[in-house]
This record gives sequence, structure tokens and C-alpha cells, in this order.
Amino acid sequence: MNEQNQFFAIAITRTCGSGGGSHIGKKLAADYGIDYYDRKLLRLDAKDSAINETIFAEADENTKKTLLYGAFKRVYNGENIPAESGNFLSDQNLFNYQAKVLKELLTQESYVCVGRAADFVLRQEPNVVSVYLDASYEFRIKREMERQGITEPEAERYVDHLDRYRNAYYLYHTGRQWKNPRNYDLCLDTESLGLDNCAKLIEEYIRMKFGICPEKRRGYERACLL
Repeated sequence: MNEQNQFFAIAITRTCGSGGGSHIGKKLAADYGIDYYDRKLLRLDAKDSAINETIFAEADENTKKTLLYGAFKRVYNGENIPAESGNFLSDQNLFNYQAKVLKELLTQESYVCVGRAADFVLRQEPNVVSVYLDASYEFRIKREMERQGITEPEAERYVDHLDRYRNAYYLYHTGRQWKNPRNYDLCLDTESLGLDNCAKLIEEYIRMKFGICPEKRRGYERACLL
């Protein structure tokens, strides 16, 4: 890929407490001078579909509750439901709008997306790197205790809850197992490598695969946005 004529995306999937979104994703975005999306994507969905952002956020939370109590999977097929349909605000349709935004963004800019099953949504795009980040349970518990200032039992409940939801969300929308390494280009252990080294390895992989370096890319992205 010629770095001067094509955008790229980094799709990150992570276990709770591994540091994938809060540190590595934002560092990659800063190094390349590109946008970082996670729940921020809800605002773009709302703009794209004319659905109020609050409705998107509420539906996102309702989906979380539904998935945690079990639901049949509804694998993403790329179809959006029209506004006049009674299923317009269904969790599946809102996910489809997120997928639509992710695909359209890739024609306009480079970006990092954490979560939202972006690796699956963009799996047929050649200019995408999918990354799975994990660490030992003990490391993740300790990190959440320090990050949130909570007790060990509270951190365990938090990590377990979020991991269950992310696993259910991924299975529901993709039909795939969340932790299967074959779903991703790279699988990295943030505990053994360190957060900054993981970011460096991802950047090195992108350099090897696409010939893109952060130093050169920052100027290109800024020029495209002018």
C-alpha cells in the first residue's frame, strides 16, 4: 500500500484491564496523528442516521443487559433497517449503523477503533490491522484497582462483568469466539511486553505490512484534513 494514497485502520479488541483502549489505542492514534474511536462512535452514528445520540447510548446499554442474560446471535449482514420499520431502533440495526460508519470513515481518514467488533466489520478491507490484547487475570485486576481506586473484590466483579459482556457482544454480532487468535492479525500480551512496547510492535507490523511510519503519516493525515 502506498502510504500517500490510501487510508488505514487499526481495529483493537481487548480484555478488560489489559490496557488496550485507554493507553495503547490512544498512543497509536497520537503517534500517527489520526482519530481514536470507541463509544465516541455513537456520536457519528447519531449524525449519520438522524437518531438522537442519547437513544443510541440507551440502546447500547440495553443491548449490554440483554447479552449478559443470554440471547441468540444475530450475525452482522450489512443491511440497515429503514426508519419506518418497527425494528429501526433494534440493537442489530444500531450495530449495522456503526458498521456503516466504520466503513465510510475508512474512505475518508485513517483511525484507531477500540471494540465495536471493528475487526469483523472491516475484515474484508485490505488496509486494516486487527489486534487482540490480553494479560493475566491478576495483572488486569491489579490494573483496574489502581486505575479506579477500588478494592480487589470490586475489581474482580468489574473485570468479570465487562469480559462477559464483550464476549457475548462479539459472539452475538459476529458468530465468532472473541478470544480466538485466528480472528486477528496480532495477539499481544500487554503484561509481558508492556503497554508502550505493544504499541511499538503494532507500529512495526504496520510498517512491514503497509510501509507506513508514524513520523511520515502525521503530516499526510494533517494535509488530508486541510
